[in-house]
Amino acid sequence: MNLLIVFSHPNQKSLNGAFLKSVLNGSMENSSIKNIQLLDLYEENFNPILFFDEKVKRRHMYKNPAFSKHRDQLLWADKIVFLYPIWWGRPPAMLLGYFDQVLSAHFAYKETGKYTTKGLLKGKSVICISTMKGPGLYPFFFLHNGHKVLMKKAVFRFVGIKKVKFFEFGSMEGTGQAKKIDKIYRYFRGMCA
Repeated sequence: MNLLIVFSHPNQKSLNGAFLKSVLNGSMENSSIKNIQLLDLYEENFNPILFFDEKVKRRHMYKNPAFSKHRDQLLWADKIVFLYPIWWGRPPAMLLGYFDQVLSAHFAYKETGKYTTKGLLKGKSVICISTMKGPGLYPFFFLHNGHKVLMKKAVFRFVGIKKVKFFEFGSMEGTGQAKKIDKIYRYFRGMCA
């Protein structure tokens, strides 16, 4: 299995960085995982700003050489891990900008009719690991599961990825972080293809 980890937090020494280390450590001890690539969007200074005009067309973004590495990583990966905080009920703008530019038409999906599309990244699976300051059930009760709906239906299902697993950790400024970090380590150590 080829594993791509997309890390979207400005500080690797943060709690999210501790989760990243647990993903890496567990994955390296897992014999099912043959290859691992890490994409740290902040470290590579990924520009999340989507730009197009009358000369630079959005429908041609799949040809943009600035994102060829990112497209190649997604094609290479069997399983993709997105690790990020929840800010304002959603992932950071950095990660959303990555989706805007990399999951482009003719690469991640194609139009099949006026209102229909076909996802082109079928056969892959995704794991979303997110952290938030508020209680873990806050997004479910107060935001009607908006984060999961956005990620699972609006992003991944649209590009053909049906298998999506979530780890949403709340109350991250309280106690119990070590147990949550260990849970992620154990999951990745024992994960099967």
